[in-house]
Amino acid sequence: MKRQRHPTVAHQSAPTEDASPSDTTAASNVPPRSGRRDEPIERPGLVLIQGRASRDPACRPSREAGAAARRNGRTGVGTRTQRRDTASIGRPAAAAASYDAVVVGARCAGAATAMLLARRGLRVLALDRARYGSDTLSTHALMRAGVLQLHRWGLLARLREAGTPPLRTTTFHYGDDAVEIDIKPRDGVDALYAPRRTVLDALLVDAARESGAEVRHETQLLALQRDGDGRVCGVTVRGAEGAVESIRAGIVIGADGRRSQVARESGARTYRSGSHRTGVVYGYWSGIGLAGNHWYYRSGVSAGAIPTNDGATCVFAAVPSTRFDEELRRDPADGYRRVLAACDEQLARAVDGARPAGRPFFFPGARGHMRRPWGPGWALVGDAAYFKDPLTAHGITDALRDAELLAAAVARGGDDALARYQERRDALSRELFDVTDAVASFDWDLPRIQRLHRRLSEEMNREVEALLALDSVPPASRSA
Repeated sequence: MKRQRHPTVAHQSAPTEDASPSDTTAASNVPPRSGRRDEPIERPGLVLIQGRASRDPACRPSREAGAAARRNGRTGVGTRTQRRDTASIGRPAAAAASYDAVVVGARCAGAATAMLLARRGLRVLALDRARYGSDTLSTHALMRAGVLQLHRWGLLARLREAGTPPLRTTTFHYGDDAVEIDIKPRDGVDALYAPRRTVLDALLVDAARESGAEVRHETQLLALQRDGDGRVCGVTVRGAEGAVESIRAGIVIGADGRRSQVARESGARTYRSGSHRTGVVYGYWSGIGLAGNHWYYRSGVSAGAIPTNDGATCVFAAVPSTRFDEELRRDPADGYRRVLAACDEQLARAVDGARPAGRPFFFPGARGHMRRPWGPGWALVGDAAYFKDPLTAHGITDALRDAELLAAAVARGGDDALARYQERRDALSRELFDVTDAVASFDWDLPRIQRLHRRLSEEMNREVEALLALDSVPPASRSA
């Protein structure tokens, strides 16, 4: 194997201008909380009421949403299957709690958004149907921009303290050639990280709570509520014990994944779609013995080895969706080993000699989308708003980036701010989306995949510079 060593910054190049401090929302523009919890925060186009229980007969589920709520009412939260009382679904609660923002979904996108809104003085409720600290499908890898966000928010030290190993090199294997890239220290980032979601999501939830947000797990969204003008004004939810509750909100934010219920009920339009999807099988292994991230490419196959928490390495095998459907879906374990061997014999032998650290997972793939991320009384963030194929491992970084862009827009208030959120997200995402779709096509030879990676690196550099131009984030209530 020929090995080249590039002492450059992974996904880092000369600064480019994308955003200036004048384009961003300063924390000083947000009115601080007063001693009265029921005093409204007024911003153009948005009135946020801090914490007052209220009776608002105009805010209720739509006929379609009420029907959806009644259908959902037949299903419990998590593993609960006992019968639930659905009598209150479809009509407003007598005294609905009120929040400035309700965030549906409390994983990396939702928890980060809730934290940032709370740090700006808003009263925030985040809801998630899963348990606190539960696992989910993930590539784990944080790109430089994602690590930068955790550093800017004062959370990177916590990630290290949780035992997440620093990754100081990234190696790209193109056939028999390897290109190793050092992660050069800059702007508070001297390594990359790939935390388990049990670690990262819980860390962000804890930070959201410390910042003043309320977070409820094992809570299911039943329906969005709308006022007489059709504006989303709250949610109907079912809590962990089965009680149905009506909650008012100045804005409802969907961070509930690529199959987002908030996107569906709000009518969020998809205006950019991917053409390809990658099928992936991955597992966790102890004793792989590789340092740093490793990405492998051969004609028709790809693989990766990503060190994560507890001494384990996430090793994935990826193929075009048609091959996944024909081969790997029937026998994921055998197909996994065959793809690894076809991609890199040394990696396959390392897996054969390693100890499994958990069951294997498989993802049949999904085409990417970019949805309109806001409308009257609602917004979207994370995969709910923007999803692309996981083969370029940029999803968590997208979520942390866009959480801050959205939080700044909501804090500023008004349609213009939310429209600006969409513009900035799209400007930072379009090329990443298109390059990722080209990578996911597997319609490339080794010279072309290297050219695609150079384009990807250029866009990641631009993303970092845009984040460095943002205003500083208000600190948590206690030191992070």
